[in-house]
Amino acid sequence: MAKPSFIFLVLWVIVICLAPGCVGVKISLETESKAPLQEALLQGKEAGKVLILPVRGILSTSPKKDLVRERAGLVQDVVAQLRLAEKDPEIKALLLEINSPGGTITASDILYQEIMAFKKRTKVKIVAAFLDVAASGGYYIALPADSLMAHPTTITGSVGVIFINPKVAGLMDKLGVAVEVNKSGQEKDIGSVFRPSTPEEQKIFQSLTGKLGKKFIDLVAKHRSLEPKALDNIATARIYLADEALELKLIDRIGYLDEAISEAKSLAGLSPEAKVVVYRRSKLPNDTPYNLSTSTYPNLGGPLVDLALPEFIPDFNPGFYYLWMPGSMGP
Repeated sequence: MAKPSFIFLVLWVIVICLAPGCVGVKISLETESKAPLQEALLQGKEAGKVLILPVRGILSTSPKKDLVRERAGLVQDVVAQLRLAEKDPEIKALLLEINSPGGTITASDILYQEIMAFKKRTKVKIVAAFLDVAASGGYYIALPADSLMAHPTTITGSVGVIFINPKVAGLMDKLGVAVEVNKSGQEKDIGSVFRPSTPEEQKIFQSLTGKLGKKFIDLVAKHRSLEPKALDNIATARIYLADEALELKLIDRIGYLDEAISEAKSLAGLSPEAKVVVYRRSKLPNDTPYNLSTSTYPNLGGPLVDLALPEFIPDFNPGFYYLWMPGSMGP
């Protein structure tokens, strides 16, 4: 017999599909490509390479899931490309093409450390190019770059941490449902969704949030050498458009992707005609630096059933996030 949760999911999908205007639903019967990453040339012909590495969506160590299958998560995908790039001595510059509102604190910190380690081992120059959003964790992972460039319409900043702790106590009261808990220590069930947090527990959560937020601020201060007044401003965790971010020195330049590529070549001492490459799992027609996928989408690497719905926080798990919440809804 099917589980109630699965039945609910199926019914929910049917309702969505029958809803007026539901013309964005796409179904693909092809499975994700299992082919290894291979280099694809985008432009240029002279010696030396600039590798474009896209970082798109919520930063998470969890695998990506759709209705019927599971794929490698974003951290795995990015680290796999860094490992492959490290084996190629012709790669002299790395262009991080970031379009992310951030994600979990652990995923953000893993990518930061991996990029830092890659830079230290290879001496490769790194340029971070921000697209729609490079906020919170999306900004955190760009800190190791030698140059940060934002598109004129980029939203960045949100330098801080948010703690998410959903509660169902009110709903349970209305339904007449209760949960009994036996615990070995006073704080053993801290953060329980089944009851409101006590004032003491709220202080604990705020203390943890503050410490994780300070870690982020300290990294920004280390990498960006900001004036105290600017640091106080960004510590509010507000977001900025590119011109404001430039004024605060959160970024180095405002420009377009082709300018970021040129800057990467210049920093690495490469010819303007040096090769620009990406890693793909399948050949893509009319490939350009704006393609943020490693395989053909939607048929390869995309969801088997594409409901054209927004991307939300992974599984909506409780926890600490370097994440700009409105930005968690992506294309």
